[in-house]
Formats: sequence, structure tokens, C-alpha cells
Amino acid sequence: MKRRSNQPKYFNYKDEKMLSRYIDSYGQIESRGKTGLSAKMQRQLAVAVKRARHIALLPFVAR
Repeated sequence: MKRRSNQPKYFNYKDEKMLSRYIDSYGQIESRGKTGLSAKMQRQLAVAVKRARHIALLPFVAR
């Protein structure tokens, strides 16, 4: 399967700017249909977002 040019190879939980692109206005992680990620990459994204939320780099809910 080909990777799109704008998709990262992996998700770093410390890069909150990149992770915030995959979070909607309500603070929820975007679905695979909207992100265009594979199932494996979507799971990696979810883990990275949850880790970033846990150490307070990302909010749990939007303002």
C-alpha cells in the first residue's frame, strides 16, 4: 500500500502541532475516512494522541 506524501511515517506524541491536525474542533480524533490513514497508522495516531493528552500537551476536550 502506498503512503501519501503528506502522511508521516510515524507519530511522535511530543509533536503536538502535527497531532492537532488530526483532532477536530470538539477535541476528538478524526476518523479513518477523514484522515485517510491505514488502520495501522490510525492506531498509532490514537496511541500518540492519548499519550500527549496524558502529559498535558493536548487537551482532553476543546474549549
